Formats: sequence, C-alpha cells, structure tokens
Amino acid sequence: MKLRRDVFQAIADPTRRTIITLVAFNAMTPTAIAENFDYSRQTISKHIQILTECEILEQEQRGREIYYQLNPKGMEEIANFIEPFRKLWDDRFNKLESIMKNYK
Repeated sequence: MKLRRDVFQAIADPTRRTIITLVAFNAMTPTAIAENFDYSRQTISKHIQILTECEILEQEQRGREIYYQLNPKGMEEIANFIEPFRKLWDDRFNKLESIMKNYK
C-alpha cells in the first residue's frame, strides 16, 4: 500500500501555494512554473512532485512536454475541512450585518 503525503503539509509551504495558484487556470510545464521563482528548477520539481503525490496536481503528457494542472478532486479534502468554518463565519457576519441594520 502506497502512503500519500498529507495534503495540509503540502499546502503549508508558500511556494507550493503559489504553484497551485499558477496552474489553477492554465496547465503549465515545469519550466514555465520555475520561471516564476528564484529557485533552481530541481527545487521547483521537488515541490511539484509533492503536490502531485498529494493529488493536488495532475500531469498530462503533450508530445514531449509534461503539463501540470490543478486536480479539483485533490482540493476536496481541503475544501471539506474548511467548509464548516466558512459556514460559521458566514453566520457570524450575517448576525453582525443584522445588528448593524437595526442599529441604524
């Protein structure tokens, strides 16, 4: 059985969060991703590898090039964890808004 890296440790790193943001809308090659950083290509490749192992990124072969793109299913674990907190804060802001309307 292959163990998967922890998705929350993966997104804890600011470089990996930036990579996620970069590929969220457009698939990119490792070289194109690396051009956005002052790190070596090998360092960026390691970050990409971690995100791929966590299934946050998926790769697609196009000719000779490999493109990385966001895997929405890989983000579900994060979204599911955050959702109860989002609801909690939405409720609190709605209550505050109601209080402020009554205050006027």
